[in-house]
Amino acid sequence: MTSAASNLSQRFPQKRAFITGAASGLGLACAEILAREGWQLFLTDVDGPRLDLVAAGFARDGARVAAAPCDVRDADAVRAIVDAAVAAAGGLDLAIHCAGVAIAGPFHASTPEEWAWQFDINVHGIANSCRAVIQHMARGKGGMIINIASAASFCTGSHMSAYNASKAAVVALSESLMQEYAAYGVAVTAAMPGFFQTRLMESARGSERTLSAARRLIDTSGITAEEMAELMLSAAARGQTHFVHPIRYRNLWRLKRLMPQRFQSLLPRLLNRGA
Repeated sequence: MTSAASNLSQRFPQKRAFITGAASGLGLACAEILAREGWQLFLTDVDGPRLDLVAAGFARDGARVAAAPCDVRDADAVRAIVDAAVAAAGGLDLAIHCAGVAIAGPFHASTPEEWAWQFDINVHGIANSCRAVIQHMARGKGGMIINIASAASFCTGSHMSAYNASKAAVVALSESLMQEYAAYGVAVTAAMPGFFQTRLMESARGSERTLSAARRLIDTSGITAEEMAELMLSAAARGQTHFVHPIRYRNLWRLKRLMPQRFQSLLPRLLNRGA
């Protein structure tokens, strides 16, 4: 039994979770942790075949799981999946929004269409999911939402402008929801992980030079999706509104908040050292 799942189960004894981007990476890792604790899982991902394999594996292991493919840009489809989950389980306690993509390359070479794709998935997709689950949580006994942003939301290096901006928007959205729905018993955590081992680069767009550098940082990070998920869920269970890991990124986040101009001058050197 993991401490993260155990603490969440004590807080939400009915144990009902909705996860986007659940077919791989952080979303899948969260689902695996919760499944071991006996949570009822409602999973979605744009990759239908991979999602089917994931759901079948959970079912073989005895987990209570329902899965439906969905593009989070489709607000009606997201709402329909969430409504069906609520109808089946009587409510939702936890929503983890992991679906996301990345664009890399110089800003002047980026296109409006690329920016629209980036924001439609990373920002509007999370907003669609939040809107769908909050209406049920706010009318019930509350719940918890974990929105996956990134350390890129504050560690805003060059050649990642669209991605950085989209993740900063996720943090701002999460903080707004913290204020707006706390009175309804809805807790929100903005997760800002640094590099860890994930499949994000498989769908990434942009210059090969920048994408290759990002792949190297991911592959050599030494942090698995399972480790990141465990730490993130534990932080959320403790009521942390912001989750930043590894520690070096937490220090950078504090430095930027205290000395933003100094941070900007140091950032190129910090990134060249792998942050």
